Amino acid sequence: MSPRAKPLAGRTVLVTRPAEQADELVRLLERRGARVILAPAIELVPSRSPALKRALRELAEGAYAWVTLTSPRTVEVLAAHLRPREVRAKVAAVGEGTAEAFRRWARRDPDLTPKVFTTLGLARAFPRGSGRVLCARADIAPEGLEDALARKGWTPERVEAYRTRLARSLAKEARDALRRGEVNAVTFTSASTVRGFVRALRAVKGNPKVVCIGPVTARAAREAGFRVHAVASPHTMEGLVAAVERALG
Repeated sequence: MSPRAKPLAGRTVLVTRPAEQADELVRLLERRGARVILAPAIELVPSRSPALKRALRELAEGAYAWVTLTSPRTVEVLAAHLRPREVRAKVAAVGEGTAEAFRRWARRDPDLTPKVFTTLGLARAFPRGSGRVLCARADIAPEGLEDALARKGWTPERVEAYRTRLARSLAKEARDALRRGEVNAVTFTSASTVRGFVRALRAVKGNPKVVCIGPVTARAAREAGFRVHAVASPHTMEGLVAAVERALG
């Protein structure tokens, strides 16, 4: 990319996404010239729930009609316990990022990806029917998906796929940059990254632009007292980077 095609040159962007999931976003921002500071606001911890192990065993036995995947992390949970051919159910992915993670692992497309990449969009796109639906989700994932599926005739079963720990403090580089007023934008990719950032936040100088991946994250940011300057559309890493460019104008 030529220097003239680097719209974020000279700008510093804080990425609050978990370190193991941040590579794509960091790469896209750096390609556009940004200085990127990785400041994970949450940590994702594998669940040791017996209910999860039992549900995945039943998934491999063909006991479920559908399985919902609401983040790339849920794909990683499947991959840690099963082989692709053992996913003996139709697969619904919440968005293109999750769908792509599933494609890379399973070598097949999900059966359903909504046009609007949110949990509500997934529920609306789900067909009516009957049978068991496995909803393997984060411990702090919001309610609503399971009730929406039940209203369409399904029998949803929610199990904890992973746990979310909020950061106690941000990385030193991030703390220093915020204190010196060097941060131009902060990106949030989930409501939990907002909560983790707020918990770990100390001194902030200046007025960093707040950029969110979707409406649920944006609502969490506003509830935390932030002014949201841009929301990604579509709700993907590419969309988030484009929203950063809009916010920094």
